[in-house]
Amino acid sequence: MQADIPTLMATIMLASLCLSMVMVVVGWGMPREGLELWAGALALHAAGYVFFGLRGQMDETISIVLSNGFSSLSFTLVLAAVLRFYGAARLWPVLLAPPLILTLLLFSALDDFDRRVVYGNAIFALQAAAVPVVLFVRRKTTVGRGKWLVMGGLALEAVVMAWRSTTGLSGQLRVDDILQSGAVQTTTFLGTFAVMLVTSLGFIFMAKERADELNRGLAAADGLTGVANRRSIIAALDRDVARAIRTREPIAVMMIDLDHFKQVNDAHGHLAGDSLLRSVVQLVAQRIRSQDIIGRYGGEEFLVVLPDTSLKGVMRLGQDLCTAVAAQAFKFGGQAVPITISVGVFGGRLEPGDSWDLLIHAADSALSRAKSAGRNRIEATQSLSPLRRAHGGDTGVETFPPPLE
Repeated sequence: MQADIPTLMATIMLASLCLSMVMVVVGWGMPREGLELWAGALALHAAGYVFFGLRGQMDETISIVLSNGFSSLSFTLVLAAVLRFYGAARLWPVLLAPPLILTLLLFSALDDFDRRVVYGNAIFALQAAAVPVVLFVRRKTTVGRGKWLVMGGLALEAVVMAWRSTTGLSGQLRVDDILQSGAVQTTTFLGTFAVMLVTSLGFIFMAKERADELNRGLAAADGLTGVANRRSIIAALDRDVARAIRTREPIAVMMIDLDHFKQVNDAHGHLAGDSLLRSVVQLVAQRIRSQDIIGRYGGEEFLVVLPDTSLKGVMRLGQDLCTAVAAQAFKFGGQAVPITISVGVFGGRLEPGDSWDLLIHAADSALSRAKSAGRNRIEATQSLSPLRRAHGGDTGVETFPPPLE
């Protein structure tokens, strides 16, 4: 299939400008995503085709240098956009080296069309290939599938440019054919058009997917301490309870409450209290396993879910936490802020029909006994049997037992 080259060029220019405006709109207020740099790349891409299309209607040197220079700068900004997306350093002298080198090479080959084809497309191929290399190296830190569109599109572009460079070595493309329909030109421009659409949409998807992931994280995390919020920790407990029943493995829960926390706020201020909450959470997080989950259940209460953990194991951990918190020299504004914790736990195997709220009630009951016994200690609920009878098979409530009216 052979297409009309001027029509293809006009289509590419119009699509580039439209996509550039889309990138500006989508990227407004999102400077760290690099969308504005990609928009600039698309605008330069369109400008390169303008000067390419004016070949024969203006000074040839200007047309050659500007059309190829803008195209190379377009690849430079694409790579810069990807680097900004990852927060990586953008060494502009290195990024701008390919356009500068290409300009010098073009001036040295103004009278040799084949050499210009080799030089230009070889540098374009290297610039296009640099982007998928960066994306591939960082693929594990990039959420979603948009990265694969960008990688695949620019890898294809690199192949097309490398193939086009070989036409200069073989003399297949003549200077009179650059605006004429032919296999080389049709393949080049159709490929460029497809790559531009796919990679631009892919980069937009990358930004959107990262924003969605961030929003999911914010929705699942407690804003002050950074651990799971109430809804997330309950969802995690519900999941692990179902697994524990299915596998017959033990599961443990731990309810932690900071003792006399209101007095800390009254004596040192709420900022000190916030700092203390974060410090205690960090201390707990350092002492639990990667499969364990800590979440803020409410106020100064934290719930820890420990899969495959016995009562003996959770008792040992709870005692270690009580000792470590009491011994920790917490400070705020240069002042010591002493604090202790009370811990209530349950650990053991579950029976079919047991639910997450039953375990929370077991740990909460133990926590109440720890506070009544003088605080800075750990208490345990040994068995769920009495609670099962009181529970009566009700499931799905937010807390158990129901709040008093």
